[in-house]
Amino acid sequence: MKTRIVELRRQQKLSQEELAKAVGVTRQTITSLEVGKYTASLVLAHKIACFFHLTIEDIFLFDEEETL
Repeated sequence: MKTRIVELRRQQKLSQEELAKAVGVTRQTITSLEVGKYTASLVLAHKIACFFHLTIEDIFLFDEEETL
């Protein structure tokens, strides 16, 4: 799944470590999300969305094929 996490993180001049601490995960989890090797749980997606003051849909780019 594609995300806008890298873009949003860079806009706010945050490191992966800073974002990870803010949402309660490891830096490796943020890395995996950014490169598409990991799909966030609903709880984690919600935490990330709240952190950036956006909706889940604004951050996580759903491909129609993935939702079927």
